[in-house]
Amino acid sequence: MASREATDTDMIGRIPDDLEGAQASNARNKPTEALRFGPFELDFNRYELRREGALVALEPRTFDLVALLARNRGRTVTRDEIFREVWPGRFVSDAALSSQIRSARKALGDDGTRQAVIATVHGRGFRLRNAAVTLNPAPNTPISPDHRENTAPCIAVLPCAAPGDDGRGAVIAGGLTEDLINALARNRWMRVVARNAAFALGRSGEPLDEVLHRLGADYAVTGSVRLAGDRVRVSIRLTEAPGLRCIWSDRFDRNLCDIFDLQDELSGLVAARIASQLGISEQKRAARLRPANLGAWELYQLGTAEFYRFTGEGNRRCQDLMRQSLARAPGFAEPYARLAYAMVLESVYFEGPTDGAHLDEALRLAERSVALDEQEANTLFALGRVQLARGEYGLAIDALETALDLNPCHALSHCGLGDSLVSDGRPEAAIPSFERALALSPHDPFRWAFMAYRSLAHMFLGDHAAAVHWARSATLVPNAHYWARAKLVSWLAHSGEIAAARANVPALIRTYPGFTCEFARSRLFFVRDPTHLEFFLDGLRRAGVP
Repeated sequence: MASREATDTDMIGRIPDDLEGAQASNARNKPTEALRFGPFELDFNRYELRREGALVALEPRTFDLVALLARNRGRTVTRDEIFREVWPGRFVSDAALSSQIRSARKALGDDGTRQAVIATVHGRGFRLRNAAVTLNPAPNTPISPDHRENTAPCIAVLPCAAPGDDGRGAVIAGGLTEDLINALARNRWMRVVARNAAFALGRSGEPLDEVLHRLGADYAVTGSVRLAGDRVRVSIRLTEAPGLRCIWSDRFDRNLCDIFDLQDELSGLVAARIASQLGISEQKRAARLRPANLGAWELYQLGTAEFYRFTGEGNRRCQDLMRQSLARAPGFAEPYARLAYAMVLESVYFEGPTDGAHLDEALRLAERSVALDEQEANTLFALGRVQLARGEYGLAIDALETALDLNPCHALSHCGLGDSLVSDGRPEAAIPSFERALALSPHDPFRWAFMAYRSLAHMFLGDHAAAVHWARSATLVPNAHYWARAKLVSWLAHSGEIAAARANVPALIRTYPGFTCEFARSRLFFVRDPTHLEFFLDGLRRAGVP
């Protein structure tokens, strides 16, 4: 006849404050009307359980037990939690709990052998299996457009495993996990679960879906570290909470020289690639929502997807969606930054205005984004790109270097810095920036620009073969912009491959009908050195571009 005074902390260590806060928030948000799961409905006003509309006889304490399990569906509710919630302030026996579990199973058409509805998790507690649970709100209760309280994605980095090692693997795994949390947290548009909470639940032995539910996370990063002599293999996976679908995975093989250098390199690479994949996943999620359910975050994601189409029409839709996002959330920094950058690309890539008033507005938007969040690399990146378009080369370089101080894993800022250095007449200094951008995000939607801008640096260094190689590589990216093809045409002509240059002109014209040397001149208004502009245009003319 054991009394129950212990808590969950006996099993997994003290629950950190941030997790306790999340659980307290869940408690405050308990249903006040009716809760549905499977064919059942819990009516909290009438204190009744119904199955497909028919009343099921249930004593009050059993109702409380079923409600507790339903509110925490999919995760294990410990025995201690049940004692605290169902018998608050009382000392009762394990037999009393067993009796209530039997009554609950009977009411739900279950039993201890099948456990089709209520599962026993030996040594811990009980779990209502993953039946869909929905809340029927009272009349006039607003329904959130998203199931998450904060619609920015939340990611939990769980402890990396180190199976069968001699102790070194565990050291590398622990350091890599912690460094990855820190690297991801530099992306302020995502929420990263604090280390203590992620480690506590990640090591609890509970199923992954339960861990994510308790942490309130939408994505999980898991991985393993294996050693063989002086070789280390790190495997990383990114899993989406609904359905536990793996949306990205990769493997990294390295020589084990300096542990800190290894952890720095891998945490940076993995953080950059996860950020890219997370952005794509959020864009797809937003596209699945009904228009009436779109909030500021979803509108921002839809606009970002349009941005990466690199078409004039997509750019205009992007700007419209960013303005809609800002109308809903004027204090949201990221749409200001994306809108400012879209306006710049409209001027450079498409037929948007190139006058001072247009660029002044882009600057005001970029400065507003920085004012709202000066610690976010994306806002400084946008500011730097606007400043480059305005011919403010030194300011652009300063802004992009600041962005990289904030987030060294931000691939776009590495590319932007490289492009700004080329424009400032320092192509040799720009090459490492392009190399880093591609290493961090080899599948980035903007990777064609990483390559095309790099080709420009090589051409100004007199390395024609490298310039042609990178321009050609850029044209092979599915969403590559016509400027990549234009660079390839010009570089081939300057390399003496006139026939190849002319063979690429029809593809350039198909990509952008009406492309001419005069149009190119009008769009490259920001080029600092007039000789660079004339060099590019001369290559186009040699290839037969009118």
